[in-house]
Amino acid sequence: MKPLAQSFRILPHRITALVGGLVCLMLARPWTSPAAAPATPNIIILLADDLGFGDTGAYGGTKIPTPNIDRLARQGLRFTDAHATSATCTPSRYALLTGEYPWRKQGTGILPGNAALIIDQQQTTLPGMLRGAGYATGVVGKWHLGLGGKGGPDWNGDIRPGPLEVGFDYCFLQPATGDRVPCVYVEDHGVFGLDPKDPIQVSYGKPIGNEPTGKEHPELLRMGLHLGHDGTIINGISRIGFMTGGHAARWKDEDKADVLTDKAVGFIQRNTNRPFFLYFAAHDPHVPRVPHPRFVGRSGCGVRGDVIVEFDWCVGRIMDELTARHLAGNTMLLLSSDNGPVIDDGYDDHAAEELHGHAPAGPLRGYKYTVYEGGTRVPLIVSWPDRIRPGESAALVSLVDFTASFAALTGQRLAPGAAPDSVNVLAALLGESPRGREQLVEHDGLRMFGYRDGMWKWIEADHRPKPVYGTNGALYNLAQDLGETNNLQAAEPARSARLADQLGAERRTAPRP
Repeated sequence: MKPLAQSFRILPHRITALVGGLVCLMLARPWTSPAAAPATPNIIILLADDLGFGDTGAYGGTKIPTPNIDRLARQGLRFTDAHATSATCTPSRYALLTGEYPWRKQGTGILPGNAALIIDQQQTTLPGMLRGAGYATGVVGKWHLGLGGKGGPDWNGDIRPGPLEVGFDYCFLQPATGDRVPCVYVEDHGVFGLDPKDPIQVSYGKPIGNEPTGKEHPELLRMGLHLGHDGTIINGISRIGFMTGGHAARWKDEDKADVLTDKAVGFIQRNTNRPFFLYFAAHDPHVPRVPHPRFVGRSGCGVRGDVIVEFDWCVGRIMDELTARHLAGNTMLLLSSDNGPVIDDGYDDHAAEELHGHAPAGPLRGYKYTVYEGGTRVPLIVSWPDRIRPGESAALVSLVDFTASFAALTGQRLAPGAAPDSVNVLAALLGESPRGREQLVEHDGLRMFGYRDGMWKWIEADHRPKPVYGTNGALYNLAQDLGETNNLQAAEPARSARLADQLGAERRTAPRP
């Protein structure tokens, strides 16, 4: 093993944080092995939106060029059994930032664009924990965890509480999904570029103002729609919900990747001389898929492929900035997705017709909104050139584990009850152990649950009017049946009952109000 001074680029301004971390580690429970010391690498989470397990070259895709993601995989550790907690966005992101399964708390389903903040200000969060370790903390991109207090945000005033009240020092946000109003950015506590003379109004009930909607004026649309995306038309695209005002502040869909990446790079530049944590939550490849003109046609797999190429460019730009600032060696980059892929999701963008043989979920069954592996198993690449050897890991890990694992990395002590579902899998993330967590609850983000115990997978009995998963439940041996095609529930009744009981025990914790 290299001496500590060679293994980590320790700059003078980081010595204080390192010593403080050592003291905390000695007082804390043994998060790490005795030989490990707390470290303060820069930490960047690059989170795509709806990127599938098979969407990149690093995970076997051959149709869509992703050279920067593939470069990151070559220099890092590629996980083959990493998971989001849920197969939809809001619950998955809640778990990542809090270390808590979202279904334990009421109100963590898919939020409207005018929802109030769903993270408690007193709650331990990943950014708050790292800020306590001396990190500058920033979030850029999709939020979708609500803003403001009870009743939601005042779009024309001081927008709080928000990310700055739950652990971040800086934020530049897309408040919800790109297909939901309001279609404006929020920087820190206010709408970016808002003209006070043109106040914003938002409704998720009835139409407001006199702006045309997709339902009433489909002739004004540049993208066909279905599945309820028939609200206010903004930039020729009909959204979920209704909005009026704020014209100067409205984003242009084609420029979103550039704007968000510029803000992420700016955060890195401002914090070059101190340890920082950046949560970069990209919009791509979520709908509406509107790539910048320089990416149109680049994938050969239609517009969904083009916005994956666009996301890959974002990754490359951030990697290049780290290299230019001599930060790449001591920066821990983690690239993943909030859930599995979806093809048709509210707009007629011809994504399905133009796949040309591409399999977004790779060998997995299912997709976004399902509890099959394709819904929650996501790409995860972890790179830290000064510490992690390139390779592949089959360890079972979840994005909910980041809080406990980074606490171990930086020598922080989590309070009793904090991040209750986060498991310290630091050794697996560093490639120092082939083992991660033993069990994992999988959630479709709506109402169905699955349960992993090693390579065995149980899906609870589906008693809905139109069952999908089997009315007696489903059991799969993923070591032999990764595609979840052979239901062993009848052949393995004892194992099925045991896993059903284990899932039930996990779920008996009452949801918090």
